[in-house]
Amino acid sequence: MALLAPVAHALTPDQAAAIAIGDTDARIAALNQAAAAADPELVPFVRALLDGEVKTADGKVYVVQGDKTAPDTAEDVINNNRMRGALEAALGALKLVSPDVQVRTEALDELRKQSLEEAQLPLIEKAYAAETDAKLKARLELMRATILITSTDPAKRLAAAQALAGSSEPAVKSLIQERLTPGAETDNAVRGALMTAQSAVEGRLAWGERLGVVFTGVSLGSILLLVALGLAITYGLMGVINMAHGELMMIGAYATYLVQNLFRAFLPGLFDWYIVLAIPASFAVAALVGAVLERTVIRWLYGRPLETLLATWGISLVLMQGVRTLFGAQNVAVENPSWLSGGVQVMSNLILPYNRLAIVAFAFLVLAGVTLMINRTRLGLFVRGVTQNRRMAACVGINTARIDTVAFSLGAGIAGLAGCALSQVGNVGPDLGQSYIVDAFMVVVTGGVGQLAGTVYAALGLGVLNKFLEGFAGAVLAKIMVLVCIVVFIQKRPQGLFAMKGRSAEA
Repeated sequence: MALLAPVAHALTPDQAAAIAIGDTDARIAALNQAAAAADPELVPFVRALLDGEVKTADGKVYVVQGDKTAPDTAEDVINNNRMRGALEAALGALKLVSPDVQVRTEALDELRKQSLEEAQLPLIEKAYAAETDAKLKARLELMRATILITSTDPAKRLAAAQALAGSSEPAVKSLIQERLTPGAETDNAVRGALMTAQSAVEGRLAWGERLGVVFTGVSLGSILLLVALGLAITYGLMGVINMAHGELMMIGAYATYLVQNLFRAFLPGLFDWYIVLAIPASFAVAALVGAVLERTVIRWLYGRPLETLLATWGISLVLMQGVRTLFGAQNVAVENPSWLSGGVQVMSNLILPYNRLAIVAFAFLVLAGVTLMINRTRLGLFVRGVTQNRRMAACVGINTARIDTVAFSLGAGIAGLAGCALSQVGNVGPDLGQSYIVDAFMVVVTGGVGQLAGTVYAALGLGVLNKFLEGFAGAVLAKIMVLVCIVVFIQKRPQGLFAMKGRSAEA
């Protein structure tokens, strides 16, 4: 048994007793007074209080750790929620004097979540005076202003309001709004400074919201681009209205789900890299299903678009029911690799998720691959030749039936890649493709049938427009408004953004 044995010598028994014994207000005052000295040796005692390892008896304080004990009459120190909050805030504030920049940064992150009081101001000001990192110093200044805004001194509140005007934190906006409620601030000068600060903070936050809408629109547009790229081949180049395109996406997503489960069962140490194998697997499985569909059904319907619509719609129902039979009607979860979890914080109210950034990059990589394949390879030359003039292509020795199968399989495989990407942003289910098939057709038609460049512009444009309208009219009305805009656009420009030129346009 030892009185404050594990506690640093700088903390006297009287200070420890004042922190551990008495009413909450007195304990918090004693805690803040001890913390104001910024002595890091106070940390072990605060940790012991939070861990319930402190007892009291006859006005003395005992820290019970390891083989240390306390008298039988000793009682546990009870910390209510307010006291625990003060202890945690003090512990975080004490880290502000650490020589390690990373520790000080983490301490500021912790303090942002705590309710700070003016009694903690001396420690904040001491850390502010000693801070050498410019970014941390600015954050400390903002934290100091956040404390002083409730001070009893109008001059301090005025200075705090002027300092808060330079912030772009949503929490600061809420704090200013709270201070501007009737009766909260009685000084006219301070109230005017708060109103000026509110306008400045709201202006900065508005930019974050605008950029967030743009990024969300680009993210949606990249998904639509992935979905529409396959249709740009099967519908734009081959003239097949493939209503089963969404189900080919679904197959790619379920292929990703199966690869994930195989890695979890047999290669748990490499689970974070399952997506590397899932990408080619989703392409291969969807392309194989597409090849089977083309050889058994689609090949008999070329040149008859309405028949392809009806046939592929029936195929979509068969594929959905098949997936329900194999995997069940409930959605299945596909877990993100750890390196795709989280995001990068660009502004205080704007975080760009890593999985969304990866999908944007992936969509443009797939676009580059498809463009190079169509325009720079022998296979692409054959595909373009068959789609533009089948008879002439056959006359020069091209196996048109094989090219049809390869082209349709390519479009199906790209749909599988879209399903793999979609599995990283939501659950996978039998109805996955139904949410995107109509939008994908709108992208292809708006961009111009058979035009990859038009598909890119249309996908990104419709994605941003849809998210922009959602902020004003809601998701349902935004969809309707986008559809109306497309109908009006097609009436004015039937060939889409990029009209086909040359002989193929005349044919």
